[in-house]
Amino acid sequence: MNVLLVSQCSKNALKETRRILDQFAERRGGRTWQTSITQAGLDTLRKLLRKTARKNTAVACHWIRGHDHSELMWVVGDASQFNTRGATPTNTTRRNILRTEDENDWHTAEDIRLLAQMAALLHDLGKGSVAFQDRLDGKLKEKNLYRHEWVSLRLFLAFVGLDDDEGWLQRLADRDGFNEREWIASGRYQRDGLDADNKYPFRDLPPLAAAIAWLIVSHHRLPVVPVKNADGTQERLGKRSQSHNSLWLEKPLSLVAHDWNEIRQSAERAQIKPYWQFAGSLPMSEPKWREIAARLARHLLALRQRRNDEWLSNPYVMHLARLSLMLADHYYSGLGLDKEDKPVWERKRFLDSEASLMANTTRDRHGSTVANQSLNEHLLGVTHTAGLMAHALPGFERYLPRLANHRGLRKRSKVDRFRWQDKAADAATALRESARENGAFIVNMASTGCGKTLANARILYALADPQQGMRATYALGLRTLTLQTGRSYRTDLHLGDDELAVQVGGSASRSLFEFYEAQAEAHGSASVQNLIEEDSYVLYEGVTADHPLLSRAMRDSNIHKLLSAPILACTVDHMVPATESLRAGRQIAPMLRLMSSDLILDELDDYDLNDLPALTRLVHWAGMLGTRVVLSSATLPPSLVTGMYQAYRAGRQQYRQNRGRDGGRTDAMVEVPCLFVNAD
Repeated sequence: MNVLLVSQCSKNALKETRRILDQFAERRGGRTWQTSITQAGLDTLRKLLRKTARKNTAVACHWIRGHDHSELMWVVGDASQFNTRGATPTNTTRRNILRTEDENDWHTAEDIRLLAQMAALLHDLGKGSVAFQDRLDGKLKEKNLYRHEWVSLRLFLAFVGLDDDEGWLQRLADRDGFNEREWIASGRYQRDGLDADNKYPFRDLPPLAAAIAWLIVSHHRLPVVPVKNADGTQERLGKRSQSHNSLWLEKPLSLVAHDWNEIRQSAERAQIKPYWQFAGSLPMSEPKWREIAARLARHLLALRQRRNDEWLSNPYVMHLARLSLMLADHYYSGLGLDKEDKPVWERKRFLDSEASLMANTTRDRHGSTVANQSLNEHLLGVTHTAGLMAHALPGFERYLPRLANHRGLRKRSKVDRFRWQDKAADAATALRESARENGAFIVNMASTGCGKTLANARILYALADPQQGMRATYALGLRTLTLQTGRSYRTDLHLGDDELAVQVGGSASRSLFEFYEAQAEAHGSASVQNLIEEDSYVLYEGVTADHPLLSRAMRDSNIHKLLSAPILACTVDHMVPATESLRAGRQIAPMLRLMSSDLILDELDDYDLNDLPALTRLVHWAGMLGTRVVLSSATLPPSLVTGMYQAYRAGRQQYRQNRGRDGGRTDAMVEVPCLFVNAD
C-alpha cells in the first residue's frame, strides 16, 4: 500500500519520530514522508512510534488509495493535532473560543460536589479518639471495637441534634459560632457501648443530614446485615444471611447499627471509653476548618432553596458523591514524604504544624514508620480533592481514547453467511440519534459460528458518534480469562494491542484481601488499599489518558490501562464489583469504566440462577450510569430478556432524572430504543 506520513511533533519528539520514519519512508518535506509498504511493515512502524511516543508526539498515517482519494488509517500520539480526516489546521490559537466543555447535561453535578465535600470535611473526625491515636503509635494492636467512621457519624449527628436541615446548616454557616458542647455534650453525643439511647442513628434524620451521614459511615465499607451464630456471637461481616427482613428493602437504613459496620464484641467499659474520648482538640475548633464548613453550609442552604430533595432516594447522586469522596481519600491518604523526608508539594497548602492529632503514618527514607498527615490537614486536603474529583467527573470521558475510523468495523461483509452483520449495523445506525439520548438495549441471538463477537462490535460502532468513535467492554462468562482468550478476541475483532486491553487474574482469596486490609489499617488509613484486586493485571500497550481525575487518583498503572483502552475484554467478575463490592473502593474502577464505555454481556445463558441477581444489578447499574447494553447469546429465554430489560429501563429512569435534555425531573419520560438481531 502507498502511504503518506505527516508529523506534527515538536521539541525532542520531532527528532525521535524523524529518526524512526527515515528508516521506513522517503521524505517529501520537513514533516512529510511517503512510501510503499506492506501491512506487516506498517504495523511495525506504528509499534515503534507508539513505543517512543511522548507528550509532544503526533504522527498521522494516510493511505493513498487513488488519484483523488486518501483515507486516514491511524494517529499516534496527540490526536488533537489533526481532525477526524487527518487534516491539520491552517492557523491555531490557545484561546478556548467554543468552550464546549463548559456545557454538560449533569443537572445534579452541584449536589454531587457539595455532598462529597461536606462529607469529606467530617469523614475522619473519629480519628481523634484516644484509641485511634494509640493505634497509630503502635500501642493498640487488637481488632477495633468501634471503627473511626462510626465515631465520626456519631459526632456529626450530635451536632445535628433535633434540628431540621435548615437549622443545623444555619449553625454551621456561622463560622464564629463554634460551641464544642454541640458536638460532645452528654445526651447529644451518643456513645455506643456506654450511654447511647438510640442505637439506630439513621432513624428520623432530616434528608440532607441522612445523605451526609451515609457518606461518612460508608466511605470505607458499606454497612452490611450482621449474621449471628447460635451462641449469639457475630459472624464475619458480609456473610450471607439465611433469613430475610422486608425492612431491608423498604427502609434499609432504619436498622443500621454499629454491628453493621464492625463485628460486635463483648468488652469492659474501660476498653470502650478510649474509642469515644479524644486525645486533643478536634478540627472543628480550627478557624480554617470552620471557614470551609461555613462556605459549604451556605452553598447547601442555597441548594435546598432550589431543590429540597430526598437525596438518599437518588442513587445516581449518592453513589457518585461516594465515589468522589473515596477517590479523594484514596489519593490524599497516599501523599507522603519526598526524598528529603519533607511533605510533598501537594500537601503544603494544608499543612498544620501545631496539630497534635494525626490521621495516618508513612515510612521515611530509612524505612521507619513516622507520623504523616495531621487530622486537620487530612480533612482539608480530602475536602479540596473531593471538589476537584466531582468537578472532573462530567468531562473525564471526553479525554479517553476511542476507536474511530476502524476499517475492520466499517467494512461490508463479502461472505454470504456474514451479511446479516451488515443489516444489523445498518439498523443500529438508524437508532444512533435516539440511542444517544435514551441509551439502547440490544439482543444478539445469532447462532454459534455466525460471527456474534464481530457483530456486537459493529453494532456498537454504528451506534457511536462516527467522529468520536466507540468504547466497549466485553464481559465474558468465564471464571478466569487467559492471555490466549484475549489474543483470540483481538484476532476476531481485527484489533491491535493498542486498541483492546485484556484484564486477567483477579481471583484473590479472602485471606489475601484481609492481609492487605490489615496492612492499610496499621498505617491509619484503609483508603490506601489498591482499587483493583492485587493479583489482577491489564495487558494493554496503547496510549493512556491524561486527565485530572485519572492523574490524581489512578496512580495504579493497571487502572490507567483499564480505563484508557477503547475496547476491554474481561470476565464479568471484573465488572460486577461496580455493584457488589463492599469495601476498599473496589467498585470505583468498574464504575468509571461503565460510565465511559458500552457493555457487552457474552453468553448470558451460561450463568446459573445464583448469578442472575448480580448480573441484573450490573445491567441496572449500566442503565443508571448511561451505558448501552448488548446481550449476546445463541439461546436466551424470553423471561431472562424481559427481566434484564426491566432492570436496564429502571436504571435508565434514574439516569434521566439526573442527566439529559429533559433531565432533572422525576417524571422524565424514558423510551429505550431496542434492537433484536439474528443471523436468520
